[in-house]
Amino acid sequence: MKTSSRIRLIGLWGVYAAAIVSSAAVVAADSPEAQFQTSDRCVACHNGMTTTTGEDYSIGVDWSTSLMANASRDPYWQASLRRETMEHSEVAASIENECSSCHMPIQQYLTKQNGQLNPVFTRLPLHAGDKESADGVTCSICHQITPQNLGTAASFNGNFIVNAASSDGVHPEYGPFAIAAGMQHVMQTSTGGYQPQQGDQIRTAELCASCHSLTTEARGASGAVVGSLPEQRPYQEWLHSDFRNERTCQSCHMPAVNEQVPITRILGDPRPGAARHQFVAANFVMQRILGRYHDELDVAAEPQELFNAADITIRYLQSEAATLAVTSPQIRANRLETNVTVNNLGGHKLPTAFPARRVWLHVIVRDRAQHVVFESGGLKADGSIAGNDNDEDPAKYEPHYTEIRTSDQVQIYEAILGDQEGRVTTGLLSAVDYLKDNRLLPRGFDKNTAAADIAVHGHASADPAFTDRGHTLRYSIDVKDAVGPFSIDVELWYQPIGFRWANNLKPYNADEPRRFTAYFDSLGVGNAVMLVKSSSSTQRASN
Repeated sequence: MKTSSRIRLIGLWGVYAAAIVSSAAVVAADSPEAQFQTSDRCVACHNGMTTTTGEDYSIGVDWSTSLMANASRDPYWQASLRRETMEHSEVAASIENECSSCHMPIQQYLTKQNGQLNPVFTRLPLHAGDKESADGVTCSICHQITPQNLGTAASFNGNFIVNAASSDGVHPEYGPFAIAAGMQHVMQTSTGGYQPQQGDQIRTAELCASCHSLTTEARGASGAVVGSLPEQRPYQEWLHSDFRNERTCQSCHMPAVNEQVPITRILGDPRPGAARHQFVAANFVMQRILGRYHDELDVAAEPQELFNAADITIRYLQSEAATLAVTSPQIRANRLETNVTVNNLGGHKLPTAFPARRVWLHVIVRDRAQHVVFESGGLKADGSIAGNDNDEDPAKYEPHYTEIRTSDQVQIYEAILGDQEGRVTTGLLSAVDYLKDNRLLPRGFDKNTAAADIAVHGHASADPAFTDRGHTLRYSIDVKDAVGPFSIDVELWYQPIGFRWANNLKPYNADEPRRFTAYFDSLGVGNAVMLVKSSSSTQRASN
């Protein structure tokens, strides 16, 4: 195509794109509402894209099934927020505002500019007329974040910086590629002033850290601050690992399309390294809930799209999360003894971020007739783990083990929070410390030099077999009344929302906790998934 013809076509496409998005009212570029646009202004041009083999990599479709898109309608977040405001009612407005910074960021950012707090519950249930709240972490949030302060504490807890519009009403919208002037004009005219430009920060871990480095303030009597908790630190865990020199958050969670492809449906030039916007991560449970209760939660993505996204998440976890090995099974003095080694493949702790997540070992030993003679860590029908003290009693928890000898001992890699009095809690705004944190370490993570906010807590801190190269523990099982040879099956299971974290919401008599716990209970064993399995056997019946 000749240059002059291409310029004319670009101009025509600018008019066409503007018509496509005309259902969304165009706001004056210098009005407060124009600080952000919602996703309906973006998907017209960034959907309907397929590779040469027919694989759909549409940015809008992928994003719509993610937890980013559904951050504000997440029923677990709403239920947990209601719990916190009921427990600390004196500062409920402050809590709602703080928690909306990453779950309802457009509204929180705009109200903050006006010196106000964002009243989350007055915006619920979400409805079509409140697009800024319903859109969750929308396109123009991440793509407007400037490099300023990224990677420093000033940017954490959602304190990223977005530039105001220029004097001519133009908002910079950052992406990984340099964009020709003609194509900049297309987007600017079709979105009411948003001008795409290259911004290298969009591909850095520091961008993600602005919301995923979160410190919560514990509240005491009358809402007074009594302490704080490093609630999630995947970025700092990554910095303390070998992965800081190898991969970024985006390279794992936004994998690149495996060919040169355009990033817009019309007139886009093929580019290498275009990123998928599935934000594939960890919470397949929420994707299943959003799909199953699609109409009730008014989810934009279709149910099957959400179920497919959950399956993609599970496949990602099963291929990228961990390895498992069973070695040296032997019979000694009527006991079967074997070592189990689990290794984290990721660039941060496994599991990381929100502390409701846990992985654990399910071990089954069978005799010559395939009868079960030992089992530890079985998943029960209600989503609890057999033998787990914490699931049976909210005041207790399983310690980190170096050796397991009985079926009521379960190796669980998790974070257990403690309040001011040292009691176990799942209330984020009651927690001031970790009583246990034996989440599996990434390669290169030295637990002896780790900063306090990413430290190992509990018995794992002194376990020489718990390192950045994995964890090895021994199983010593009484088999004196059984006949070998014996088979050993070991599975590593994962649950994004632990049984206790869900069930501790049941005493709160409010719509949001009741709704979420009903959702959770309806999933049963569907709230957990096996990540990896390893098997071995003894060669002899006895010594």
